[in-house]
Amino acid sequence: MKINIKRVLFLVTSCCLTSASLPLLAHSEIAQVMTDQAPKAIGPYSQAVHAGPYLFISGQIAIDPALGKLAGETIEEQTRQVLKNIEGILAAEGLTLENVVKTDVYLKDLKDFQAMNGIYAEKFSHPVKPARATVQISKLPLDALVEICCIAFLPDRAE
Repeated sequence: MKINIKRVLFLVTSCCLTSASLPLLAHSEIAQVMTDQAPKAIGPYSQAVHAGPYLFISGQIAIDPALGKLAGETIEEQTRQVLKNIEGILAAEGLTLENVVKTDVYLKDLKDFQAMNGIYAEKFSHPVKPARATVQISKLPLDALVEICCIAFLPDRAE
């Protein structure tokens, strides 16, 4: 499979990172990450892709990978499941939430921000928190209440 490096760089910069912050990406390995600890990708995308010293995790909603269904009806339950899915993908690469450097949080309703943020703060309790953007959007897949995507740093791949 041929990878279009210019497209990867465009996608990266659209997530608020500049190409200058990704040293030698064009010369680095790019590989798909798959695990049964998170929902399978149901479209033309990967659960995650590592490129150079970064792992890009696709947006996760609260699908329980064992059941294939949305887990929970409250923002708290769904946020916990989303972060559990992200932890499963990170674990497949030998990483934890401490490696996450950037998150994007999409909420169906910003009124859920405080409740989501409480669960998020529990999980991201380490000293250096990831950079984050949080926005309200009109609709998420399966009418989920929250979706989170993130970028993690792979220290052993840093050049």
